[in-house]
Amino acid sequence: MPGTLITVYNLIAGGVLLWFGAETFVRSSSALAIRMGLTPLVVGLTVVAFGTSAPELGVSLISTFRSMGDVATGNVVGSNIANVGLILGLSALIRPIRIEPKLLQLDVPIVVAVSLLATLLFEDGVLSRPEAGFLVFLLIGYILLSLRKSRLELDVEVSPVGESTGRRPLAMVLGLILAGLAMLVMGSFAFVNGAQDLAVGLGVKPAIVGLTVVAVGTSLPEAATSVVAAWRGQGEIAVGNLVGSNLFNLLAILGVTGLVRPVMRGQVSMVSFAVMIGLAVALIPLMRSGFEVSRREGAALLFAYAAYVYWLIP
Repeated sequence: MPGTLITVYNLIAGGVLLWFGAETFVRSSSALAIRMGLTPLVVGLTVVAFGTSAPELGVSLISTFRSMGDVATGNVVGSNIANVGLILGLSALIRPIRIEPKLLQLDVPIVVAVSLLATLLFEDGVLSRPEAGFLVFLLIGYILLSLRKSRLELDVEVSPVGESTGRRPLAMVLGLILAGLAMLVMGSFAFVNGAQDLAVGLGVKPAIVGLTVVAVGTSLPEAATSVVAAWRGQGEIAVGNLVGSNLFNLLAILGVTGLVRPVMRGQVSMVSFAVMIGLAVALIPLMRSGFEVSRREGAALLFAYAAYVYWLIP
C-alpha cells in the first residue's frame, strides 16, 4: 500500500508541476522573443524545444549508464512518435493550429531528413561516438541557421501575450523561464517514476517501457507546453515546440548520450523507426492543407498513435 500511495503521489504531483511549469514557460518565452528580437516560432524551435527535451536527456543518459539501451533509444523514438501522433493531435483537437509557412520551408523537411539519418545510423544496432558527434555538429549548425534566419526577418509578429509581458525586466523574464523549466523537469521525472513503477509491476519489457511509458512521460513537458500554447492561440510556439523537440531529441539527446557512451538499439524494432519517419513525412501534407492542423486531422493523428500502441503492446 505505501508503494501504491507513492506512485499515485508522483503521478498527481508530476501533473501539477507540468501544468504550472508549462504556463510559466510559454508566457516567459513570448516575452523573451520580444526582448531578443526573435519570432515566437524560432523561440519555440530552440529555447522551448531544448528546455522541454531536458527530461529525455536525463532519462537517456541514466539509461545508457545502466546499460539499458532499449530504454534510451525507445525513449527518443517513442517521444518523437508521441510528439506528432499524441501531442500535436491533442493540441489540434483543443484548437485548430495555424502553421507558419516558413516551418514547411526548412524545419519540417529537416525533421524528415534527420529521422531518416538516425534510422540509418541505428541499422547496425548501435550509435557510435563518431556518429553521435556528427549529430551534435548538425544540431549546432541548425541552431545557428535558425537564429540567423530569425534576425533577417523584418516582419516579426508579436502575440498579445508577448505584448503584456515584454515590458518585464530581463532578469525577471529569465528567472521565470528557469522556474518554468525547473517545474517541467521535476514534474516529468516525478510522473515517469510513478508510471515506471506501474509498468514494472505489470512485467513489461524494457523496450516497450521506453517506447510508451518513458517516452510519453518525458514528452509531458512538450504536451503541457503545446496544449497551453494551443489553448492561448499561440500556434507558433505549440508547433515549433514539437518540431524543435523532435530535432533536439534526435540530434541533442542521441548525440550527447552517444558521445558519453555508445547507444545500443537493443530490442527497439525498426518498425518503430519507420513509424517515426512516417509521422514526420505526414506533417508536410497535414500542414499544407490550409496552413493549419484542423480538429479532424488532429483526430487522425491520435488514431494513428493509438493504432501504433495497440500494435506495440502484446
